[in-house]
Order: sequence, then C-alpha cells, then structure tokens
Amino acid sequence: MPPAPLPHGGELARTSHWKPYEAVVWVVAALALLVFPQQAALWNEIAILALFAVSLDLVLGYAGILTLGHAAFFGTGCYAAALFAKYALHDPLAGLAVGMLAAAVLGFVTSFLVLRGSELTRLMVTLGVASILYELANRFEGITGGADGLQGVVMGPLLGRFAFGLDAKVACLYSLCVLFLLFLVARRVAHSPFGYSLKAIRDNPTRAAAIGIDVNRRIVAVYTLGAALAGAAGALLAQTTAFASLDVLGFDRSADVMLVLVLGGTGYLYGGVLGAVLFRVLQDALSAWTPQYWQFWLGLVLVVIVLIGHERIVRRWQALLRRLVRDRAAAPMERR
Repeated sequence: MPPAPLPHGGELARTSHWKPYEAVVWVVAALALLVFPQQAALWNEIAILALFAVSLDLVLGYAGILTLGHAAFFGTGCYAAALFAKYALHDPLAGLAVGMLAAAVLGFVTSFLVLRGSELTRLMVTLGVASILYELANRFEGITGGADGLQGVVMGPLLGRFAFGLDAKVACLYSLCVLFLLFLVARRVAHSPFGYSLKAIRDNPTRAAAIGIDVNRRIVAVYTLGAALAGAAGALLAQTTAFASLDVLGFDRSADVMLVLVLGGTGYLYGGVLGAVLFRVLQDALSAWTPQYWQFWLGLVLVVIVLIGHERIVRRWQALLRRLVRDRAAAPMERR
C-alpha cells in the first residue's frame, strides 16, 4: 500500500481545525462529573484509561507499531510517581512530571529494540520488556512492595489548595484536565507534518524511506512520546489512588488498552476516549449482570464488533455526533 501523501500548508491547516463533534465530546465529559458526581471514581478511571489508550493510539494507530507491552510505560509512570510521593515530594504536578520523564526515558531506550525485526519480533520484544519489569518489581519488593503493593503513598493537595478526598471529585477533575491537555499535545502532533509522516511510515515504511522520510528517527520519537503519555496515565492512577501494585505492569493491562482501541477504533485519537467509555461501562454493566461470566459476554461483544467492522461503527458514531451538533445549532433558528 502506498503511503498517504503529505498535505500542503493549506490542507494541513484545514484538517487541523476543530470539528463540532470534538467540542461535544469534551462538553459531555465535563457535564458527566457535574450531573453524576457520585460516579466521580468511575469517571476518574475512564479518564486515566482514555489517556492510556490515546498514548497507544499514537504508537499503533499512527505509526503502526504493534505492541503487547505498553503496560511497561504505564507501570513505570505509576511506580515512579508513587515512589516520588513517598520518599520525596507530595506535590501531584511534580510527581506527574517525574512519572512522564521516567516512562519517556524507558520508551527512548527500548525504542531502539523496536526498530529491529518484523512485526512479530516487535510483539515479542515489547512483551518481553514488560515481563522483565514485572519480575524486577516483584523481585525488589523492598522498594516496590512486591505482591502487597507500594503502600504509604501520601499525596499533597493539588496546587496547594485542593485535597484529594474519598469522594474522588478532585481526583476526577485533575485526571480530566490532564487528559485534555495531553490530548491537545497528541492532537497537535497527529495533525502536524510529523503526524502525516507517521501515517506514511505505517502504510509503507519502505516507500516512506525512499521519499526521504527518516523512518527510524520518527519511530523513536513517537515511541518515546507514547511512552511519556502512558507514564502520565500511570502517574495519575498512583496519585488518585495513593497506591501502586504489580498489576500495573501485567499483561492484562496491555490487553485491556488494546481492547479499548478495538472498541473505539485506531488512527484518530478519539477512539481511545470513546473506547475507554464503552469498555468501562460494558465492564461494569456485565459484571453487575453476571459476575462470573462477564468476560465471556465482553469477548462476545468484541467478536461481533470485529465481524461487523469497527471502522464502520466509528463512522456511524462520528455521523451521529455531527447530526446532534447540526440539530442543536438549527434549534434556535427554528424558534425565531
């Protein structure tokens, strides 16, 4: 398949403009906390999972890098932020920066392993990195807490004023704000010449290299960026729960975020947000309906989506959002 052509300046500016349905997504996210404040803990989990999925979408959906070990960066950010809060400063923003930096360093170092081999090799390498980190965290239980998890994590108030409470409202608002800001970064990257060059690499890396795109350097850059965003998601989890455990490095974590992108779609960033909402709502609904077999029903839903074609579902979601925006805009005109 030939790589997608790189757009000229006018086309790039036009495609980077905000669409009406994008505003709807963030307005609904803000209203969810206001309308259902008792579900703040759930919204917090969804925001963290959405950021984790967006980080994977940059790596998989745009650069075409298959990975089964993205939890390595999530877990690194989680443990880094938790250890920083326990032994250094209790400031959430400083801990968030530490978690992102630690994950970005790991992503940069391991990105050179991803450059080698075929897609199957990349799957095994990424899975191996996550497995090694899992075993190291389990081995050095004096630092990480091992199977019991890292306890004694104390988070100070956000911006020195807003303390994290049991109602999870501050935690939810914090996670939503971080998700929105880092989503803006990811969106800016996706709609830049760099982002379009990533799509060219995804479609046909050989031809992309032939037309002058530095494939290896871009893969290293996007892999590092994706790792940093995943580290931010992990840091948010540690800060909003005041806990870090081995499961943040487990294969299940990588599998779940992959399922999120299957539900929401890849290659347009909002798939991570939409998929996170669908995944957590389905998970809660199915586990409440049939606690013993909820994974079976979730798997059945995923099979149906694959058979129907998730791209068709994504297009219908986008068309529905656009229609809602048009109807909302037409309503005042009709009243006049």
